[in-house]
Amino acid sequence: MKPDQLYQELKALADKLNLQVLEQNFRPTGIRVKSGYCKFKGLDHCIIDKNLKKHQKADVLAECLTQMSLESIYIIPSVREYLDRFHTATAGEPSFDNSEEVQVPD
Repeated sequence: MKPDQLYQELKALADKLNLQVLEQNFRPTGIRVKSGYCKFKGLDHCIIDKNLKKHQKADVLAECLTQMSLESIYIIPSVREYLDRFHTATAGEPSFDNSEEVQVPD
């Protein structure tokens, strides 16, 4: 499956699970920021740096989705296989890190 198609399938799955996917530009923040899962006011969010490549966005979203209960929902086999790569990663250790120091001009 191509990265664009995979990312769209993962976003559709996130929508079914009420996981809000937000793409934000992290560069102008001036602080170290990392894409990933967070819970805010009781709602699940996956916040992704919009400057990442599609396959990197898919990796981040897959990590977020593995935080959710996926057993009771139908997932097409190729997407489930992809998600299994992240679900079997070391517990508590993300397999993708896009953290970087960002400098904001004066």
